[in-house]
Formats: sequence, structure tokens, C-alpha cells
Amino acid sequence: MGDESKESKEMKSADRRVGVAVDFSKGSVRAVKWLVDNIARKGDYVILLNIRGQGKYEDNQMQLWKSSGSPLIPAKDLSDPDLMKKYGVKPDDETLNIVNTAASQKEFVVLMKIYWGDAREKLCEAVDDIPLDCLVIGNRGFGKLKRAIMGSVSNYVVNTAHCPVTVVKDQRE
Repeated sequence: MGDESKESKEMKSADRRVGVAVDFSKGSVRAVKWLVDNIARKGDYVILLNIRGQGKYEDNQMQLWKSSGSPLIPAKDLSDPDLMKKYGVKPDDETLNIVNTAASQKEFVVLMKIYWGDAREKLCEAVDDIPLDCLVIGNRGFGKLKRAIMGSVSNYVVNTAHCPVTVVKDQRE
């Protein structure tokens, strides 16, 4: 928890905080690539936002973090399988390679924050809590029927979040 307050203090500077929703699907990998190619720049904080479902979590820390999300997790810890297992997350190698390579080239800081709950609500909460200057989200490419039944996370976030939101779609759509 001490690291979280240190990170929060560091992030209160004038540097931009740009978020990208990651579930490690093809859509989120496209969103990460788009962010590093088009938005991220030197001095930024690129925050990977992962939303976990409403499942049962026995871990006391997860119970504590359920409402506020996890502490900010530094990029170096994202490759630690034991630590990521503690959070119930398994980042894919492609996403980690993209952000780590771009971070070293463009000189930005990569962090991850994990939330538990409904993706639509938690992404909008993250925009205000962190706070984010902008958010990039991938599109899963559901058809009209499935989107009507399940609801569109990206549509909800675009219409509700208090920052600019970019939706990265598959070029085939």
C-alpha cells in the first residue's frame, strides 16, 4: 500500500495520464498498439485498466480493493506470474512486449490498475478516480443482436466517461 501513495504523489504532476482498457483479447491488443502509436509520449503515465468479473474472491486484499481497485502496479511487476496470480490476472506476452518496448523508446511510465465489477461502470469510475486525461478502448466486434442483448461497453463508456474516449475498431468492421 505504501507504493500506491508514492505512485499517487508522483502522478499529481502535470504529466498526462492516459488509460487503455485491457482484457488481453485481440481487440484490447489493437487498442494498446493504437495508444502507443498515436497518443503516448514522453513523460506520460500509460495506465492499463483491467476489469475482472464479479466472481467470489477469498483473498482479503481483493475484498478490500473491490470498491477502489487495486493499487497501481508498476510495469516490472506485470511479468511476475506469482504476483499476477494474486490479482487473478494473466497478462499476455504480446501486450507486455508492446508496452514495454514503447515505454523504453518513448520514455513513458506503464502502470496497471485492476478493478472488480461491471466493466462499463468500473471504466467510468477509473476515469474519475485516477483521474485520466483520455481513455482508449477496443471494440469486441459483436454483431447488432449480441450487442443489443449484452450491451456495448464501448458505447456506454463513450457516452458516460468524463474524458475523451477513443474506440479502436477492427479494420474489417
